[in-house]
Amino acid sequence: MEKLKKRKVDVVVISDVHLGTYGCHAKELLHYLKSIKPKKVILNGDIIDIWQFSKRYWPKSHTKVIKQLLEWISKGVKIYYVTGNHDEMLRKFVGFKMGSLKIVNKVVLDLDDEKKAWIFHGDVFDVTMQHSKWLAKLGAIGYDTLILINRFANFISVKIFKKGKLSLSKKIKNSVKSAVKFINDFEQTAADIGIFQKYDYVICGHIHHPEIKEISNKDGVIQYLNSGDWVENLTALEYNNGKWSIYRFDENEIEKMKVEEPFLEDELNNNELFNNLLNEFNLMKEAF
Repeated sequence: MEKLKKRKVDVVVISDVHLGTYGCHAKELLHYLKSIKPKKVILNGDIIDIWQFSKRYWPKSHTKVIKQLLEWISKGVKIYYVTGNHDEMLRKFVGFKMGSLKIVNKVVLDLDDEKKAWIFHGDVFDVTMQHSKWLAKLGAIGYDTLILINRFANFISVKIFKKGKLSLSKKIKNSVKSAVKFINDFEQTAADIGIFQKYDYVICGHIHHPEIKEISNKDGVIQYLNSGDWVENLTALEYNNGKWSIYRFDENEIEKMKVEEPFLEDELNNNELFNNLLNEFNLMKEAF
């Protein structure tokens, strides 16, 4: 089988994967991860959804995503796991290192263009998170249910009516004024603090809204970026040759997924670091 040619990426930022939930597009994410050869990886929060984690639902595709990340670690790829709200349990392990993996609350990267990028999940700006965590968790369950309804609606639309897909959650968020205001306020707050701290880039996740744009205030200007998610938008941020861009998964890639390069299971099974990492993850998964 012909190997897929991997694209070299200096930095990749991925957030809001929500492994362990029905809305997670793990197969699509796996295809993307196997298509790139990154130097640094920032997992910017909500990678594993501990809030909604259930031992009854953990498909093989979700394990394969973890295995791909562990393969990178075993090869020395620098990976920062930035904690988010859905995986806040990991905040007690901030500073933990294993191989090239480190758990952190934020990252400040010195980039090749001599600029600094401040990277964090962003839930600190969410008033609901700060004052009514139970309400936020309830909202997360409702969101996951909406995603399930959306998938069923898309199945009917594509298979029976031969029409395109739609995103109910996107439509709701884009049409509700309070949701639009929340996104705008979130972006402005992140930008204001980034400008005050004299960073060149501020990079967040959390709100599932991929974006690259300049935001200014009376004190200056900064480039705001958001990596989006792998529930609705299927996006990531990539940094190459001094420039940031948004990667968007192409639905046409689905066919290529059927012939993607298989995992090198024999080689990995003989890799001591990989096996230790996999054992640690399995123990953690059981603890949930």
